[in-house]
Amino acid sequence: MKSNPYPSGSIRLQKYSLGVGDRFAQQAKAQLRACMLAEEAGLTVVPVWNKSNREHTIIGSKPESVRVQADAAVKTLGWKHAYYVDADHINLTTVDGFLAASDFFTLDVADAIGTPAQPSDVADFVKRHDELLQPVVLRGLKEPLQLSRTAVEKAALKYLFAVQEAGRIYRRLKESKQGEFVTEVSMDETDAPQTPGELLVILAAIADESIPVQTIAPKFTGRFNKGVDYVGDVDQFEQEFRADVAVIAHAIAAYGLPDSLKLSVHSGSDKFSIYGAIRRTLRDTGAGVHVKTAGTTWLEELIGLAEAGGEGLALAKDIYVEAYAHQTELCGPYASVIDIAPTGLPSPDEVKRWTSAQYVNALRHDQSCQEFNPNFRQLLHVGYKIAAHMGARYLEMLHECQGSISHNVTTNLFDRHIMPLFLAEGGVQKLVAAQHEGAR
Repeated sequence: MKSNPYPSGSIRLQKYSLGVGDRFAQQAKAQLRACMLAEEAGLTVVPVWNKSNREHTIIGSKPESVRVQADAAVKTLGWKHAYYVDADHINLTTVDGFLAASDFFTLDVADAIGTPAQPSDVADFVKRHDELLQPVVLRGLKEPLQLSRTAVEKAALKYLFAVQEAGRIYRRLKESKQGEFVTEVSMDETDAPQTPGELLVILAAIADESIPVQTIAPKFTGRFNKGVDYVGDVDQFEQEFRADVAVIAHAIAAYGLPDSLKLSVHSGSDKFSIYGAIRRTLRDTGAGVHVKTAGTTWLEELIGLAEAGGEGLALAKDIYVEAYAHQTELCGPYASVIDIAPTGLPSPDEVKRWTSAQYVNALRHDQSCQEFNPNFRQLLHVGYKIAAHMGARYLEMLHECQGSISHNVTTNLFDRHIMPLFLAEGGVQKLVAAQHEGAR
């Protein structure tokens, strides 16, 4: 089947893209400056501002607020490249509210994964894709991929219904959305990592649904907790990542999927340990990547407030005190993606006595700092609801301390994310060459 890189209604996503969430839609310019620093280094990394329906509900905001901030930042700073606003983790019940403001849609079918597909659909899929039963030679892998009929049937039984659900969401978008958009399919929130064979089955099913998917988010081995580093075997992650890149390259050629299709890593932010593995794979294969969440902007706001001292520090302390008092409520929705040891949390009285430096050192994700506290960081990561309830007090203090905050937002995104992902260890030359090749 011939590749169709520019399907009707679809934007061709650039090779390297970075998800930049902004809970309170105040830091778009500071985030964009980090991408502009990458441009000065010779590499184009396009920003994708994302915010989920859950976050909008908690904050009390609307999807339009993200678009307004993104457009304003691009205009003010003179950004000349593409940028996107992502309707993050939408489904059939939430998609309509994002139609006007978004041009990137992450189709979240996590709840459908594991729901058995109809036996007749599974049988038809296996019959239609008998090529899956033949050895598949994947570039860069030593051994061909060999799937048994049982393995294909099992994968189809687990994932086919979810892909069909993604198809229903996509068709709703295609019918209702004015203008072109990027489509991502999220398959990461499931019980176990997908094998390369399962990913190939998923991509074949996506092609059957005629979804012009440009990013696919599989689940990888290890823990991807919110706001803290990866927990797992980095070597195993690299093997999985390389295998998935090879599967995607094969699926593009075999099933006519868009030639801009690439992996999306739903990192939960700050997975520093695996950035080297991602960078090496991109360098060696010429593949692109979308890192869904890079840098927790809301935490950089807290760091900036604390660094500013005075009322800014007092507000940052108050937010922790309230978060500590409402741990159960705040952590419940994120229970599967946080690991907080209650005994590792400082008491509110202790935090009230902290200096600016103590608060910053406990929160900033610098694992070389002895005062860094991942429990403190994770609780505040999910504690943005506290700041939302403060309303005007929080937003006014953001404006008063914007100098300190914007510096932290930009520095964090560029130094801790863009640099190690794309530019460290002299990798920029090969990445730039691959980027230019992919743009032809």
